[in-house]
Amino acid sequence: MPVRRAAHAGSWYTDSGPELSRQLDFWLNQADLSHGPARAIIAPHAGYQYCGACGGHAYRQISPVVVRRIFILGPSHHVRLSGCALSSARKYETPIYDLTIDSKVNSELEMTGQFEWMDLDTDENEHSIEMHLPYIAKVMEDYQSQFTIIPILVGSLTPDKEACYGRILSTYLADPQNLFIISSDFCHWGQRFRYTYYDRSFGNIHQSIEKLDKMGMDIIENLNPTEFTNYLKKYGNTICGRHPIGVLLQAVQEILRNDSSQNASFKFLKYAQSSQCRNMNDSSVSYASGALLFE
Repeated sequence: MPVRRAAHAGSWYTDSGPELSRQLDFWLNQADLSHGPARAIIAPHAGYQYCGACGGHAYRQISPVVVRRIFILGPSHHVRLSGCALSSARKYETPIYDLTIDSKVNSELEMTGQFEWMDLDTDENEHSIEMHLPYIAKVMEDYQSQFTIIPILVGSLTPDKEACYGRILSTYLADPQNLFIISSDFCHWGQRFRYTYYDRSFGNIHQSIEKLDKMGMDIIENLNPTEFTNYLKKYGNTICGRHPIGVLLQAVQEILRNDSSQNASFKFLKYAQSSQCRNMNDSSVSYASGALLFE
């Protein structure tokens, strides 16, 4: 089984382990532990100069001492997928240390008949999962031999498919030793993204974008998958991780249906934009970090 290279190191983030480690430490220290220990987080996947600081707020909520398996759900940017795909690699390289893939969980997921496998090229071209690996390595540093990862590439799912994967993964989400990382940026705004929704009643373009994103974030905090689907239909907001988010919301609902003693609470902790759009020629990408707790 192959080892997946850190294909975006040296461009999207530094390929120097010590420098990367310092950078991640700095961002984690800038954030407060206010909504942990997280069972799941939503965090961005752009170049670290744009979203590294924002991501720290989600990763700060993780309690590494309890975590044994980390599921990473990232949207597919390069290949058309109607379902979800697992990694055929054995290890994922990072500049800090390598992460080991959980072949046992991969086998369990394969047996559901709902997962395909991504080839190494697809795996290495995709950044949505890779951008989380250094943060995982950093947060789990003191326990690096005690955990495995399960990377899942998520395609363009129908609401029914989101519910199907939510049901499958809910068993794992219900276990406090498992952590779910949902990889998503928020609004991609501008002509180059073919998305220029602008409600002038909110002021500048960047304020309208923020209002639109916050509307979606509120729905995610309410943990309502149907409302989230309807919001996306209505506004077309270009949230690239909408399907991984949909799967998470469905998994949470499945847990709550099966166990009335459980309480789930999701909270966004940080919001940022790559730049502030003021005219129709500008463009920006939004980032949000949040954490899910079960009480």
